[in-house]
Amino acid sequence: MTPKQAVIADSPADYERLGLSPTSIAPWEDGARTDNSPGTYEWWYFDAHLDDGAKLVVAFMNKDIAEPQKPLSPLLRLDLDLLDGRHFEKLIRYPASAWSAAKDHADVHLGENRFSGDLHNYRITATAEEISVDITLTGEVPPWRPATGYLQFGSDRSLEFAWLPSVPQGTVAITYSVNSEQHEATGVGYHDHNWGNVGLMKVVHDWYWARGQAGPYSVIASYITASKRYGYEPLPIFMLAREKVLVGDDPAKVTFEREGVYTDTATGKPVATTTRYMYRDGEDRYVISFTRRHDLSAVRMIDSIKGVKRVAAKVAHFDGAYLRFVGDIQVSRHRGAELIETYNDDAIWELMYFGHAQER
Repeated sequence: MTPKQAVIADSPADYERLGLSPTSIAPWEDGARTDNSPGTYEWWYFDAHLDDGAKLVVAFMNKDIAEPQKPLSPLLRLDLDLLDGRHFEKLIRYPASAWSAAKDHADVHLGENRFSGDLHNYRITATAEEISVDITLTGEVPPWRPATGYLQFGSDRSLEFAWLPSVPQGTVAITYSVNSEQHEATGVGYHDHNWGNVGLMKVVHDWYWARGQAGPYSVIASYITASKRYGYEPLPIFMLAREKVLVGDDPAKVTFEREGVYTDTATGKPVATTTRYMYRDGEDRYVISFTRRHDLSAVRMIDSIKGVKRVAAKVAHFDGAYLRFVGDIQVSRHRGAELIETYNDDAIWELMYFGHAQER
């Protein structure tokens, strides 16, 4: 049998090599995991659904993930959607001297902005032009990772992309301002940490990624498809917790379905109206569905590239796209043929598409 070209590192040797425990997560794992050198990249990410209807994303990035070959060239990303329909997307670039990141725990400085925490309590302060945020995030679901958290590609598995959901779900208290408008809100938040040594567009064809909460359940669900070079290998990632206790996270027990696939007019990509993850554990079967209502974003990545780089991207037939959806999450639990319970709520999820649609 031909070895898989894309895997989640989960062997005892993997844990030993990486210095990780299979049963616990240490604060240093949310500290800096790269040296910022060309070929590597890293970011700390936060998002929240607020009780006033606003939705917020903040990310501290050591470089643009589309250009990992660059030296340290940090960015602040801040996206804010307000209930009145206003939408803000900020991407602020900083000199390398503005960046620092501790290794023993999460403590990232980007100019006057800061992202710090200890796997349970986090403080994030950031300003991007007319938008300022001051966030406190308190974890409710303990930190988790899919096995070691490392996705490896190639016959020697030397190409890596890693992911640590440091706060799979937490409570948020936030003060934010838009120009002179001052807001205070609470809500539900999430934080993860990502790093790697290979450009994602070289190893990933597309991914669906979602998190959500419905009733007593918290969900992280992703379906990653490796690029053509790595056999379009599927890499499901899944975590289900009930009342802060892990219910299941074995990818071998997950099946994934797409329904209502249409071609998005803005990006030309095939998009599923509903994505569904089914988790079987003995007699229990959990069904988690995300059903789109409308888009928050639907953009071709080439549209954000300027000048000579845009010309080069066109010559290389780069066709990447990013879509972010608002819709409904439904979590249902079945035992045999019987429906035991079902819960519904709002959710946000994304589709990242690096490859060409016609390749599939």
